[in-house]
Amino acid sequence: MALNALEQQALVEINPSQAKPFRLTDYLRLVRAASVVLFVVLWEYFGRQVNPLFLSYPSAIVKACVQLLIAGEFQRQAIGSLGIYAVGLGAALVLGILLGLLMGRYRLAEYLLDPYVYALDATPRVALIPLLLLWFGLGAPAKIAVVFLSGIFPVLMNTFSGVRTVSGGLVDVGRAYGAGEGKIFTKIIMPAALPFIMAGVRLGVGRALIGIITAEMFTAVTGMGALLIRYSSAMATDKFFVPVIFLALLGVILSGAVEALQRRLAPWKETERAL
Repeated sequence: MALNALEQQALVEINPSQAKPFRLTDYLRLVRAASVVLFVVLWEYFGRQVNPLFLSYPSAIVKACVQLLIAGEFQRQAIGSLGIYAVGLGAALVLGILLGLLMGRYRLAEYLLDPYVYALDATPRVALIPLLLLWFGLGAPAKIAVVFLSGIFPVLMNTFSGVRTVSGGLVDVGRAYGAGEGKIFTKIIMPAALPFIMAGVRLGVGRALIGIITAEMFTAVTGMGALLIRYSSAMATDKFFVPVIFLALLGVILSGAVEALQRRLAPWKETERAL
């Protein structure tokens, strides 16, 4: 008796001796690596055809990076920027998650805080930098404030949205089993809202990185922003790309770390993805 298509497919999947058809989706990491290598090769080739005042190329950037590392200048400025970034982002994550949970859970907190949250979120951060410089000066406090304002709102708004999407039926079930407000928060609301919170953290990481560079470019005293201003003014394009690529790689690494943390904290979400 002839087998139908579904039965034949099942036999192919069960029988390891039959070769599976080639699919790019089975080699996603290889595809990603190949695309990066191809991009670097094309950049190296076409970058050499362009005036070095307008564009550099990977080999020249690597050489400039080695020079900066030997001089020690890059490390000093990077450490200063990363310290300010860590303090501002940490404060933004803690306060953003806390306010998002309160606004999402309690209607009184929402109506009390949302006019200020939406107004500040809609205000361009660049417009606030001169005022922050007047308040805090040109030092680290002003930069921390810019990083904080850049990172808090994505975290806050995503946390708020995540709490608002939690089913009221889950909360009622928890109350029926005698759970108090603390248990409801830790066992029901936060796990259900966790994917939204982590999405906000990923956005906040990138926004805060933009914030620290923007603040340092306005002050142009120390940090990676000062390096960008200095090298662009000197038309040293190869050195200019060193902090740019460093910041891009830092953003990718931090975003990947947050994604890995989300998979660890909420593994059930991976099984629910429609892929």
